[in-house]
Amino acid sequence: MKRSIYFLRLPMAALLIGLAFASCNKDVPPAVPINYPDNSGQTIAEIISGDTSYSFLTAALTRTGLIQSLAKTNSTFTFFAPKNDAFRYAGIPSADVVNALPLELLVPVLQYHLVPGQIYSSLNIQPVYPNVQLPTAFTFPAPNTSPLVRFSTFPSRRDNGAWVNNIPLVATDIKASNGIIHNPFTLVMPPSRSLWDRINSDTASNNNKSLAYLRAALIRADSGVAPTSFNSLIYTLSYPLVNATVFAPTDSAFQSLLTGAIAQALIAQSVPPQIAIQQAQYLASTPAVFQNPALFGALSAQTVKGILVYHVLLNRTFTNNIPSTATAIPTVLNTVYSQHPGIVATAAFYPPPYPPSVYAASVKGLANGTASKIYVNPTPEPYGTSDQHYYNGVLHKIDQVMLPQ
Repeated sequence: MKRSIYFLRLPMAALLIGLAFASCNKDVPPAVPINYPDNSGQTIAEIISGDTSYSFLTAALTRTGLIQSLAKTNSTFTFFAPKNDAFRYAGIPSADVVNALPLELLVPVLQYHLVPGQIYSSLNIQPVYPNVQLPTAFTFPAPNTSPLVRFSTFPSRRDNGAWVNNIPLVATDIKASNGIIHNPFTLVMPPSRSLWDRINSDTASNNNKSLAYLRAALIRADSGVAPTSFNSLIYTLSYPLVNATVFAPTDSAFQSLLTGAIAQALIAQSVPPQIAIQQAQYLASTPAVFQNPALFGALSAQTVKGILVYHVLLNRTFTNNIPSTATAIPTVLNTVYSQHPGIVATAAFYPPPYPPSVYAASVKGLANGTASKIYVNPTPEPYGTSDQHYYNGVLHKIDQVMLPQ
């Protein structure tokens, strides 16, 4: 197993600080100039109020008072406006249910659909990787960050459609005098947890698809590191302003890799193959393998950290934004070794009807050619595979551990 550890002599402090700050919320890229509608037309509030297919949304906006903002002619907005069918798909069957929702839930949801100060048509969004980032009207709650820092939403476009986050848009570019409207297939829910919260909570066995080994690997990678510094992967994946994508190998993926590696190491020490396999299966049978002192030489904190950061991208990547042709994408590992080719990602997309449960994508490590399939599901919890959205990034479960060269 020692052959696998030499590629990981990394200045990890610089690497993780780069993850935390190079990937924080950045300025929105300059929009392609468009002809702004004049104020002689209808405002967003007037368009929505006058269309019965928006009756659920009208009730929500009226109840929260946001309808008044959307009526202003001296302001501009991009509004991802869900129609009644979008509310129904999200489990809200009527305007009466909308009116019964607590305001502390309803207000953030509506604010997350609203981008103030921007008129962003679908043509402004180039169909290339990565996503555009648009700060919404929903601010991070104090005391976590400055109240001026806002949750972002991530629209994208491909040849066969447009999305906001992982939600397809069923209609785009409805112009108003004070902005533009796009209609999502379902509600675009604001994230409420960090990437680490997600990984830390998914430790129950569910057909070896949980992330208990990933959690244990992160703890091992942080051995001897101050828990509140950007040298810590756990701290970094907890930090609100990080903007990352994590390809998260499942328990069975880690078990398969570790069993093979441990067996090879034992065989190299003249242990009979059958006994070596049995011992390897036993050692790799629980996440405690990462805390086994007998394996610290091969599974050092530096080695484990190097493997893990190869699964992290420095931007938020939903499956619908992964290129349709095989493309090398830099990982956190590339921030130290710029010549490293990164991972290769490719996606295949299929046209409507929605929901987009048939979209598929794959990622693989260039070093060993392994590939992992991931599938889109707009409501992926609790054990979905892909496009799980958290306030500091996106998580995709994959079925193999990718090894850097």
